[in-house]
Amino acid sequence: MHIIRLVLCLFSFTITGICFAQNAESTFPASWQGKWKGTLDWYQGPVKRQSVDMELHILPTDSADQYSWRLIYGKQQQDNRPYILRPYDKSKGHWLIDELNSIILDQFLIGDRFCGSFSVGGNTILNTYALSGDSLVVEFYNSQEKAIAITGGRDTTIPKVKSYGIRSFQRAVLKRSDH
Repeated sequence: MHIIRLVLCLFSFTITGICFAQNAESTFPASWQGKWKGTLDWYQGPVKRQSVDMELHILPTDSADQYSWRLIYGKQQQDNRPYILRPYDKSKGHWLIDELNSIILDQFLIGDRFCGSFSVGGNTILNTYALSGDSLVVEFYNSQEKAIAITGGRDTTIPKVKSYGIRSFQRAVLKRSDH
């Protein structure tokens, strides 16, 4: 009886996951459109180092299937980054953020999250964007690109495992704005 319940539960979970993923795919980025505003908090270790105003504008462009993806930091838009969001393979949830300077970041719609990872200057950045009710939650993790420890690997049955130092974490909860 327990096996039957387990199989039914797994089947239900799988179907629900497929339906949810298809729904997320069909509504992204249309349901995410707007001008989002809030505060980005930056942490190093357990200490909050800084808070800064943040905006993310996701708006349609004149080109089919392309959106502006504008990140703005600071008061009076001190740091204004106009990018373009375009699909690479929508069926796989693969999108590109073109920084319009020869840098193109791969992003992926995974469940209800839009996420990516890239390395620059010895740092690896993992970013996630997720709709949560009427908010858009943005998170950035910064880790060292080079492993700080390698353990395991005693024999062929135990893999080597690399650990990476986490340098900082940034989080913003953004709300849609009318202007």
